[in-house]
Amino acid sequence: MKIRFHGLIGAVLAICFQLVAGPAFAQDFPNRPVRMIVPYGPGGVTDITARIIAPGMSEELGQQVIVENRPGGAAIPGFDLVAKSKPDGYTIVAATTALAAQPILFKKLPYQADKDFSPVSLVIVMPTILVIHPSIPARNVKELIALAKSKPGALNYGSAGNGSDNHLTAEVFKYAAKIDALHVPYKGGGAVMIDLVAGQIAFVFSPVPTAHSYVSSGRLRALAVSGSKRNAAFPDVPTVAETLPGFNVNAWLGLFGPGGTPANATDRLFAATARTLQRPEVSKRLTAMGAEVVGGTPAQMGAHLKSEMDRWVNLAKQVRFEVVD
Repeated sequence: MKIRFHGLIGAVLAICFQLVAGPAFAQDFPNRPVRMIVPYGPGGVTDITARIIAPGMSEELGQQVIVENRPGGAAIPGFDLVAKSKPDGYTIVAATTALAAQPILFKKLPYQADKDFSPVSLVIVMPTILVIHPSIPARNVKELIALAKSKPGALNYGSAGNGSDNHLTAEVFKYAAKIDALHVPYKGGGAVMIDLVAGQIAFVFSPVPTAHSYVSSGRLRALAVSGSKRNAAFPDVPTVAETLPGFNVNAWLGLFGPGGTPANATDRLFAATARTLQRPEVSKRLTAMGAEVVGGTPAQMGAHLKSEMDRWVNLAKQVRFEVVD
């Protein structure tokens, strides 16, 4: 009888501790640095964006937000690291369209995007820009398509990896233009641009900020932007849709924690992100990159992820994406 009584007291004390600890956690978070995992290498738009917002988030949270690159494996290892991290708010990931599109590209994934991640905020939405090496004899999208059709399979294109924004956009472009081109995946956006400038690959649908310095210096030629309207960073560059009506593919970047992250931690991270994005110096840098600053709530990020997952499933019924075992 005494054993049962002591067991009951223990259970009551445990419940009381949880009730007290909940508010304490909310007030205490964060009390140590937060890791922001970038599942790509340095120099790409995901890395650039993460490093633009991390200092402001650090100030808002009162703890350092440390950007940590985990490139390779089509971003799967980086995403998996976060999915399997303790859901306490101290590990988040800068995710891209890849998170939504991976289910149509890989037969087996170690996580489910809509179940194993807690949405924090939709940070930016932006188009990519079709850039080619100057040695390619094409001055516009129409000429590039004609060249590709005259030499089926001879042109190759690069990407930051399977499932990356530039991979997905290029595959939709190939389908819309009815051309063939070989996909060459890299471990990050920085690496693919180095090889494009060196003439090792023919074209890339590059994030606008990654391509800007190369285009302005004449090392690459810009043909078109992938969104539905011309981009402020390249006002004289037409859209792909001006040649292929209806073409509209945008990249996005959002923050997620592991599934089951407490709402108070998620809300704290979202508030820090939103306030950071409202800072003039931050929004100006992101806008100059050609991005649309969003700062969406956790609910909006979750809805956007679901919408994107559905969109890529529907596109996969038309576009022949290569599926990896």
